[in-house]
Amino acid sequence: MSLFRKIFGSKSRRSGEELKSSDRGKYMPEFKLPIDERFTINFKANGGKFLYCENLNEIYQNLENIVAENNWEGKKVLLLDDNLKSKFEKTNLKSTKKISDSTFFLTTCENLIANDGSLLISSKQIFEKKLQELPLNFIVFATTSQIVENIGEGLRGIKSKNRQKIPTNITTIKHFKSGDEKDFLSYGSSAKNLYLLLLEDL
Repeated sequence: MSLFRKIFGSKSRRSGEELKSSDRGKYMPEFKLPIDERFTINFKANGGKFLYCENLNEIYQNLENIVAENNWEGKKVLLLDDNLKSKFEKTNLKSTKKISDSTFFLTTCENLIANDGSLLISSKQIFEKKLQELPLNFIVFATTSQIVENIGEGLRGIKSKNRQKIPTNITTIKHFKSGDEKDFLSYGSSAKNLYLLLLEDL
């Protein structure tokens, strides 16, 4: 160890201890959490339930756990997307395309919005149905590459991926079922009891 460091102590260590976020200079760039962390924090704050999965086997296992936890065994799942139906054909789910017969809805989404923890969906997932018409219980299958900064970025992504025919019925789900039903922030929106199965694909 340097003689000066012995006498005066480690300047870098001391300055690191003393420099708190409130002491940052006004011209220093604002500290920002990574986009996936921001989405997770905001999504949970909205009342969503989040399950991170490294592979499809974990997705299937967590789906099974959600069904068991909610006593949905033997109940029908609303599955409107045929591609998603083939992806989950290994599971024991009994699917239907009739809303009145279903207990929960299994779907994908267009994007996951980091700055407010919402999910961007379109007619590709819900066709021309209104959110209020769909079951209260949602299970959404998405991937980490679908996380975007804000709704504007998500809308641009939808447009660039669907140049031939842009999907209709584009909306966001932001308020997930929470203990406080009288929360004025969720007034007028269709709250859903929502689970997110997030697959790592980056």
